[in-house]
Parts: sequence; C-alpha cells; structure tokens
Amino acid sequence: MSFRHYKEKIEEGDTVILYLSNHLHAIEVKPEIKNKKGELIENVYQTTFGALKVRNLIGSEYGSKVELSKGWGHVLQPTPELWSLTLPHRTQIIYTPDISMILLQLDLVPGCVVIEAGTGSGSLTHALIRRIRPHGHVYTFDFHDHRAMLAQEEFEAHGIADFVTAKHRDVLAEGFGEDLNGKADAVFLDLPSPWTGVKHAVAAMKKEGGRFCSFSPCIEQVQRTCLALQEHSFQDISTMEVLQTELKVSRRTIPVRDLSFLKHKSSNNPVEEKPSSEKNYIVGSWPATAPGHTGYLTVATLPPQYIRRKCKVDKDIMEDSKADSEVDQVADHENGKMCIEENP
Repeated sequence: MSFRHYKEKIEEGDTVILYLSNHLHAIEVKPEIKNKKGELIENVYQTTFGALKVRNLIGSEYGSKVELSKGWGHVLQPTPELWSLTLPHRTQIIYTPDISMILLQLDLVPGCVVIEAGTGSGSLTHALIRRIRPHGHVYTFDFHDHRAMLAQEEFEAHGIADFVTAKHRDVLAEGFGEDLNGKADAVFLDLPSPWTGVKHAVAAMKKEGGRFCSFSPCIEQVQRTCLALQEHSFQDISTMEVLQTELKVSRRTIPVRDLSFLKHKSSNNPVEEKPSSEKNYIVGSWPATAPGHTGYLTVATLPPQYIRRKCKVDKDIMEDSKADSEVDQVADHENGKMCIEENP
C-alpha cells in the first residue's frame, strides 16, 4: 500500500495522486469498478485534460508522466500533505500549517501513543500515524458512528490500519475508556467544548505526564479551556495562531539618474528629467491579501504525577491561608468597631 512506505512502482490497490496543472486528484488504482447497476466496468477516470485508463497506471513509476486523451499529467506518491488537499471532506479539516505545529507541540516521536478526539475526515490522523510509526499507535474517536466507520475503512485501504484504532464514542461524556487510562503520551482535542475533556485527558496520560493540545476557532473556547487546564495542574499553558504567508519573488527595474555633476560646485548643468540608466533587482513582496483565521491552538504540559500532587497541596495551603487571612481581617475589623463603641 502506498501510504505505508515509499516505493518505486505503482501496484494494484494503491492510492496515487494525479497532478494536472496545479490540480490534484486522488485515484484508487483498480482496473475495474462497479457502476450504478452493480456491473463491473473498466475504470476510466475523467479529468479536464481527458480520460485516464487507470489500468495503465499499474507498473508505472511514481513521479512519471502519464498520457491522457487530451493531454498529460504526473502520478505522485501520496503523503499526508497531499492527502489533505485531495481527501473526501466529511467535516472541516485541519491543513498542513496547523498540523505541522500540532506535531511539534505534542513532542511526538516514533513509538508514542497519542489520543485524538474528533477524527473527522482523517487529515490529521494520517500525519500522526506517519510520526509515531512503526512502534507507536493512534487512538482516534468520533462522535458520529458513520464517520468513525468510514475512517477505519479508509485506514485499512491505505494499509495503515495496524497503527490506528478508530472508534465511535462520546469522549466528553464517557471519556476515552478504562483500557487507555495511563497509556497516552499526548492528547489532541478537536471538539466544540474541549474544556470538558481535560479531566479525561488527565486520566489517559501516563504517570510521567504528557502534552496536551486543543484546536478551537473561538477565543471564548480557549479561555474556558485554559481555566480547566489550570484547575488540573497543567503547566506552560500557551495559545497560538498559525498564519501562513507566502512571499512573491519578482524582478523590479529601478531608474537611476547620473548625479555626478553635483561633485563640481561650479557646474551649471541642469538635472536631466529622464533617467540616464536602469538597474534590475530581485525582490520579495508581501501578498495583497492575508490568509484568514483558521483556529487557535492551546498547548500545555501535564507534569509527572508526584509533582501534580505537590502542586495541588500547595494550592490548597495557599487557599486556606488566604481564607484565614480574610477571617482575621474581619475579626480585627469587628474588634476595632467594638473598641470604638465602648470608648466613644
């Protein structure tokens, strides 16, 4: 399967990316497919550059040029980045700029166990699998039963099902399950109310601690999530927004005037209105429009369990001390009031 590892030639059952003049298409390499009547017919993929007989892709090299009836294109090896641009959308997806930051902030390495809540279309899941394999595992949950089933079928078709487990579950109400308690190195939440799932993330993380990340489009969601993280002893809480800006490189011509006559004080030569020469420069310019808002990433670290206990004790002591101080202030105020009434 083409998603599992890189290879040179296309085989039957692979998923390939067809590149056509800045347009990408994901094609499953099957010589025959069923029509609406359930009959097997030849698999012919229609594009703006004509028809492509999928059978002809078998045995071709990845990156090679393929002929279409009205032009040509290239067949590429599928990657999580290319898959994010071509996958069938079951929900709104997370794209590469945010995905790259999520993988960095979760501190994932091969062998990690990561929990994802909000499978959706599986865009982030493919990137997580590539990061933690060959010895790690991804547990991904979705509230919608049909979406979870489609995601698992997709992982099996791509040959990566042994690295991921997709389940239907309401994790905000039920948590991630007792079998995952104390097993996760990192937890990612893409849910409407991630603050509700913070306590479940704490239960799922290892005793040594781990990393937490949530994706939220609204700042009000971020505020409530940060408060929940503080209540559960998370540290290094921060929120960021990833905006990708592409500089356009171009060549510009600048007119140059000859001002050498200014070196001579007695010179009476008038300044030429037209430039005497031109100079070319390669410059980088900002785009005319800026990319819009996608979402806020809130990340935090859960410290080891013995430190969490210590932090909680210290917090309770501080709260008790604050309460005692308030009581003493009230008592002092009452005593002072009584003294004033006794000695008018």
